[in-house]
Amino acid sequence: MSSGPTLPVRPGPAVPTPSAVGRGALRRLAHLYWRFARPMTLGVRAAILHPDKGVFLVKHSYVAGWHLPGGGVEAGETIQASMVREVEEEANIEVTGEPALHGVFFNAHASRRDHVVVYVVTTFTERGPRLPDREIVEASFFPLDRLPEDTTRGTRERLDEIAGRRPLSPYW
Repeated sequence: MSSGPTLPVRPGPAVPTPSAVGRGALRRLAHLYWRFARPMTLGVRAAILHPDKGVFLVKHSYVAGWHLPGGGVEAGETIQASMVREVEEEANIEVTGEPALHGVFFNAHASRRDHVVVYVVTTFTERGPRLPDREIVEASFFPLDRLPEDTTRGTRERLDEIAGRRPLSPYW
């Protein structure tokens, strides 16, 4: 039994890929979502310091520059647990000792609602090389005095604070 005339099916517009949308547009879309999903965003990053190798940095597929590994704090998760999880995911490093809280920073560059907590990690186990994937395209240790040229300003400032080369700022 027929329920009526059959209408032709037209394919909808192609869904743009992250590379087609562009990094800036994707970041703005994510912040728009988080603005309504969470009134304030909270992120965490880890300055993983090795006495011989320097600091561990990551390069994401969706934002330019080298960064301290980290990410968003999930609902029901402590900030420290989030940092440990993000370090395992982004660096393939297990935090084995107690990290030191470096500071909490207002990140007005991302949005008026964004804050970033930074820990210093000096006791850890490297589980093996961090292989590239869809999120992390490069990851490595770098000497503190020879960071990659495109290391982000916020990352450089936090590392300078940790090294005692600049006073602690409340801003990312």
